Amino acid sequence: MNIDKRLRAAVQNYWNARRQNKEKQVKSGKIDAGTRGEVTGGTQMGGLEVLVSDILCEAGLKKVDVRTRTALELPGYFRATKKWDLIVVSDGALVLAMEFKSQAGKSIGNNVNNRSEEAVGSAKDIWTAFREGRFGTSPAPFLGYLFLLEDRDNVKTPVANKEPYFSVDPEFRGESHLKDTAAHRRYRGVSYSKRYELLCRRLVLERLYTSACFMMATNSRATKLTQPAEDLSFQRFVAALRGHVVTFLGSRST
Repeated sequence: MNIDKRLRAAVQNYWNARRQNKEKQVKSGKIDAGTRGEVTGGTQMGGLEVLVSDILCEAGLKKVDVRTRTALELPGYFRATKKWDLIVVSDGALVLAMEFKSQAGKSIGNNVNNRSEEAVGSAKDIWTAFREGRFGTSPAPFLGYLFLLEDRDNVKTPVANKEPYFSVDPEFRGESHLKDTAAHRRYRGVSYSKRYELLCRRLVLERLYTSACFMMATNSRATKLTQPAEDLSFQRFVAALRGHVVTFLGSRST
């Protein structure tokens, strides 16, 4: 499998799906506000889900065990269940659970915090459920987080931090080596794309997710795909996936 080529095609499929959803809205005469019409239908990440599914099956998992459309609910601890985007249940064991998230359009500010809270909460919920034995006595599952951000000017521009009482983490100022001075506190801050990159990296550093991937792509009929951070690249993400599958299958054969 040419993963790079398949990845570009899957990301292009994301934009095509959004356009098709919007066109359906226009034809029906029911147009949602903003970009909501583009995501109505829930198929925009389908190309990426299929790509990951294929990678998992090529690594040795049974296709019937990899689910992306139905029966995606897993038990939680703080809530009864949570619906994931892709799960693998094999021989009664939870092998993997994944989230596929994206952000596109002009409105992005509030969504960064919402996505962060959602990612942290979902991970905390499932790991606590795992601790409580909701998934039996199987080894810990692979928890994956993949994020696709539209590559546009407003996500790459520094954003001011509001700090009425306390200073934010230096990483969110963009100059972590500077001392905490009045001049430093007036620093504008990092861009939204950098905030998402930090989110994905810290989700892994704090062991909330086994691996994370962060990508950016232009909204066009010939999309340009970039991967800002090597440690969050799709290639490294795939390597982690394959490694987990090999370990799981090896444990089953002994």
